[in-house]
Parts: sequence; structure tokens; C-alpha cells
Amino acid sequence: MTEVAQPPLVLASSSPRRRDLLAQIGILPARTQSPDIDETPRPAEPPRVYAERMAREKALAVPREAGECLLAGDTTVAAGRRIFPPAASEEDVARFLELLSGRRHRVFAAVALIDAEGVLRARVAESVVRFKRLHPDEIAAYAASGEGIGKAAGYAIQGRAAGLIAFMSGSYSGVVGLPLFETRALLETAGLHV
Repeated sequence: MTEVAQPPLVLASSSPRRRDLLAQIGILPARTQSPDIDETPRPAEPPRVYAERMAREKALAVPREAGECLLAGDTTVAAGRRIFPPAASEEDVARFLELLSGRRHRVFAAVALIDAEGVLRARVAESVVRFKRLHPDEIAAYAASGEGIGKAAGYAIQGRAAGLIAFMSGSYSGVVGLPLFETRALLETAGLHV
């Protein structure tokens, strides 16, 4: 029995976490390229809608060759309708953690795939995360670690922040950066067998 060649996959991301997550399910992209888009939320845009729009726009922003599939993702953290951007500094990390301390928040992990024929499909996984009530010293120590810089809402669930999270429901891989269940389903739809 001969194996059918799979279309090459382009990962529209510079995130090493997304590449590592894909590797967990046996997928290695042929190449990666970072999309360059405006990630500003629209006025009154719901977080779930924003996450899916970002994943779709990232997928469309990266050129692909004929026959290639292209995968993009977005991780959006929200408390109510407030969307948290990636933390740009230790001060951002501390401010975000103060706001999230003891509260539940939602993480929308969107994934978009353009198949070899150019058809774009997207899915969104929703998770709920709750930090314990954080002491100011815990917030200061986490912010000083530098781990939260560049991360949505200023934390990495796969790192030191795991010890501060009291509850999590939904897609763990989605909170890390790519919802693997939804990603696998999209890849299989596009003829990439996992």
C-alpha cells in the first residue's frame, strides 16, 4: 500500500509554543512565517469574535504557494468583554495579574486553516481559567521572572503560572497557544493525516 503525499503545511506564526504543540500531534510545518497584521480590537467587538477574526486575518496575511496548506492561530484572554493584550513589560504583567487575581477569565484559542484548494475554515476553543487570590509578593515575583512578557494577559500556563492557577476547564493546549483537538480536525479536513 502506497502512502499518499500530504500537502505541505505553512505555520503562520513565530511562536515556538505553536510549533511545539503541532509536533505533539506529529505535524512538522514545511516552513513558518510571521503574519504582519493590525491586532487592535474593533469597538465593542466580543472576545470570541475578535479571536476568530485574528486567526483568519493572520492566515490570509501570509502568502502561500499552490498546493500548500496554511495554519494560523490566536489566543485571546478576556475578563468579561475586556480583551487583554500581550504584556509588554513587567508592569503590564503585574497590572494584569492584579486584575485577574481570584477571578475567572476566559481564553479563546482560535485556529484558521487555508487548505490546498484555498478554502479557509476556522474554529474556536473556549476555556475558563481562575487564578488563586494572589498576594502582592506573588504578583511581584512572577512579574520579575519575565515569563509573562509577550504573553496574552501576561502569563504562561505551561510555566511558573501553573502554580498560581486554582481552576482550569477547557482546552489546556488552547490556553498554551493552539487548541490541538480543533487543529487536528481542521488538518484532517484538509487532507493532512495526523
